[in-house]
Amino acid sequence: MKPPRELRVSRDRAAMTVLFADAEPATLTAEMLRVLSPSAEVQGHAPEQRVTVPGKRSVTIVRVDPVGNYAVRIVFSDGHQSGIFTWLYLHELIMGKEEKWQGYLEELQEKGLSRGD
Repeated sequence: MKPPRELRVSRDRAAMTVLFADAEPATLTAEMLRVLSPSAEVQGHAPEQRVTVPGKRSVTIVRVDPVGNYAVRIVFSDGHQSGIFTWLYLHELIMGKEEKWQGYLEELQEKGLSRGD
């Protein structure tokens, strides 16, 4: 997968807009990127190990660092920085944005967890 044409963090650091050549610009919130981070800390090493991360409503993006020509590492205001967001994973998040976010909200509700303040 080719890299996005542009990655732009919003002024308030609460979202990142991604522009791939084959799609309209898409905005992903810092909260969504954080709770769906591809890190082993969140995803585990198998599907049954995946963790539902609560309380990240006000997390922000501190910085975005390139990782070779295939990904970026996003550093979040809560200190999380171990997720490597490949171009393919960012594209998947964009294409399934509504479904993935709804799934996350349902998991929070099922587990009695909250998005936080």
